[in-house]
Amino acid sequence: VQLQASGGGLVQTGGSLRLSCAASGRTFSSTYGMGWFRQAPGKEREFVAAIAHNGISINYADSVKGRFTVSRDDAKNTVYLQMNSLKPEDTAVYYCAAQQGGSWNSPSYRLSDYPYWGQGTQVTVSS
Repeated sequence: VQLQASGGGLVQTGGSLRLSCAASGRTFSSTYGMGWFRQAPGKEREFVAAIAHNGISINYADSVKGRFTVSRDDAKNTVYLQMNSLKPEDTAVYYCAAQQGGSWNSPSYRLSDYPYWGQGTQVTVSS
């Protein structure tokens, strides 16, 4: 499974960005749970959002609830992260990740549950 994240960039405080994560590989299918994580300079990688393979169950980190929305389009093998009301503290490299199967009602927030990772896309929010 290969993951390609895109859509990052420079935006002002209060602005919006939409990240995309395109999945490929002969084994990838809609049975994969997907997650978004981020890593700011000097900090550990942290959970942002996750969506179960059923596309219904979703988890968010408290820091992004009400501002970020995760979704998936299985016909395009793509997962999205819509980020609104961005803050300087959202500045980080954002990574998408995939796990085969996973919980259908509580998609995982743990990095260790995701064996497949994309290369990351930089999001910078200026104050």
